[in-house]
Amino acid sequence: MVEKLDLAERAAALAALDGWEEVEGRDAIRKSFAFADFNEAFGFMGRIALAAEKADHHPEWFNVYNRVEITLSTHDAGGLSQRDIELAKFIDGVAG
Repeated sequence: MVEKLDLAERAAALAALDGWEEVEGRDAIRKSFAFADFNEAFGFMGRIALAAEKADHHPEWFNVYNRVEITLSTHDAGGLSQRDIELAKFIDGVAG
């Protein structure tokens, strides 16, 4: 079972991430991305989907044309876990 990050772990993890913010009213983090067009945004989502499926850890996301908003939380843990931090780092790497 995946464990929820404690306050110290959470603070350290968020400090190491670029641009991810806490979601008000939820134990989750979120970040928005903008691309040149829909094709680029959809390709970004496709690369994340492959890694997320392999890790069995799926993001919540919303896409309109060139924008993608991603929210991460581990439902099995009841909040933010190391899985979310690892996926956020992967997503940032894909976004370049």
